[in-house]
Amino acid sequence: MAFTGLMRKPFLLLASRAEDHVADEEYSSLLRLGDLAESELVRMRMEAGPLPALDLDDYAGVILGGSPFTVSVPWEDKTALQRRVELELSGILREIRAKDLPFLGLCYGVGALTRSAGGVVDSVYGEEPGAVQVELTEAGQHDPLLREVAPRFTAFVGHKEACSVLPPGAELLATSTDCPVQMYRLGAHIYVTQFHPELDRASIITRLQAYRGQGYFREEELDRIIAAVATADVESSHAVLHAFVQRYRERPAAAA
Repeated sequence: MAFTGLMRKPFLLLASRAEDHVADEEYSSLLRLGDLAESELVRMRMEAGPLPALDLDDYAGVILGGSPFTVSVPWEDKTALQRRVELELSGILREIRAKDLPFLGLCYGVGALTRSAGGVVDSVYGEEPGAVQVELTEAGQHDPLLREVAPRFTAFVGHKEACSVLPPGAELLATSTDCPVQMYRLGAHIYVTQFHPELDRASIITRLQAYRGQGYFREEELDRIIAAVATADVESSHAVLHAFVQRYRERPAAAA
């Protein structure tokens, strides 16, 4: 529903990629595949410094981008930077959950939200970077966000950890053979995906090259993985991102 006469609120992107070209590629992909103008997506790079005070009601919704951080690493083994980001993010996620604000967490978002909401995140269902078949559950096929999304689609993945036990109250929306939790919803408006609906061929290749040697895959496998993702058709997965934007972009400034 369009709300005429009201100023459209932007979405907030919380990013944490230290490499400028990777961070810029992520932002560009979200704009392009989400059909967003730059004025509609405010980016805050959490790794660059402490976040300013935020009023989340100033935004149509919050998107949490992927990250090289691994939630399930013991606290004592995390860097000072990761600890700060996680502490800031925990407060934001508490507010999002309390108000049931529109939220889309991409890959890292699964770990952050699952841990915050009382689920389990571990390395049992990590996946090598590549393209996988994702299937909507029956609940997913009837979810208001996913009604226009194909029941089966190909999407890019690549993660060291995943949700192995859903948080209380979560609804499983999508699954795959090697990773049972590919997407879930908490409340009415809080969504997370383990797969990357914001990635196309060019952007995943950028990430593969940037994160070689960081434990996502063996370095000698890089050429093989790039060749495989270069021929994958993941266009249908982008519908998840596009649907989120379309559903919440018209949320009026007075909405709770």
